[in-house]
Amino acid sequence: MGFIERLIEATAWAMEKPKAYGPFHLIFTFVGLAVCVLAAYLLRNTGKKANRVVLVSAGVFLMITEVYKQLFYYYHIGGGSYQWWIFPFQLCSVPMYLCVIAPFLKEGKLQDMMYKFMTTFNLLGGLMAFIEPSGIVHEYWTLTLHAFAWHMVLIFIGFYLIASGRGAKTIKDYRNGVYMFLVLAAMAFLINLIFWNVSEGTIKMFYVGPAISPLAVFKDIAKACGWYVCTAVYLPAVCLGAFVVFLPVYLYEQGKKKRAALFTAP
Repeated sequence: MGFIERLIEATAWAMEKPKAYGPFHLIFTFVGLAVCVLAAYLLRNTGKKANRVVLVSAGVFLMITEVYKQLFYYYHIGGGSYQWWIFPFQLCSVPMYLCVIAPFLKEGKLQDMMYKFMTTFNLLGGLMAFIEPSGIVHEYWTLTLHAFAWHMVLIFIGFYLIASGRGAKTIKDYRNGVYMFLVLAAMAFLINLIFWNVSEGTIKMFYVGPAISPLAVFKDIAKACGWYVCTAVYLPAVCLGAFVVFLPVYLYEQGKKKRAALFTAP
């Protein structure tokens, strides 16, 4: 047994899955949200270099913890067999890449799309994980803490980008986030096709097919009508969810413009 495998086995601390809306879930959620809001507020005036430090730090943290998770599943859960369903390209995985790419891009369309995506779709994913926590509770402390911390970091990134003025504020901004989502979903579908055989049909990136979606409601749609019909319903549904997350910021910005116009009117 090698060093890495021994390390994984030594940290495979078993736990009873935390109950939804139990003490562990609620304390972590409310304390985490408070920390995210405070940190985003304190970092609201970051310049280009400071923004790079914030996002890269978040991205590196996500990468390091993701490596541990991948190794944990490979050694402890898979017994030396890779678990393709946790391939790191889910909706909530991509900030790990975007955080270390976006800050180094020239200001323009691509960077803008990434920022808008992280303040709509990734913020949605982070919030939904705590609203419906079945996907982030595990039978091991390290996996549970990883999942809780990971999705709280997504929430922080979304709040931070909004507070620093880099988030989605207009309908055009929201559209840019949608474009990024669709590009990433297409990439996820391509990954699913490429690794379909080697994964024996277990790879489900972005839940866009061809595997049956494990998500409630969409799972039933896929079984009854096929994965392609499910995907055609799923993608607009996610876009709608991201719009709901975006809406309060949009309304706030519109209200601010109206107030400014009122005070500057002759």
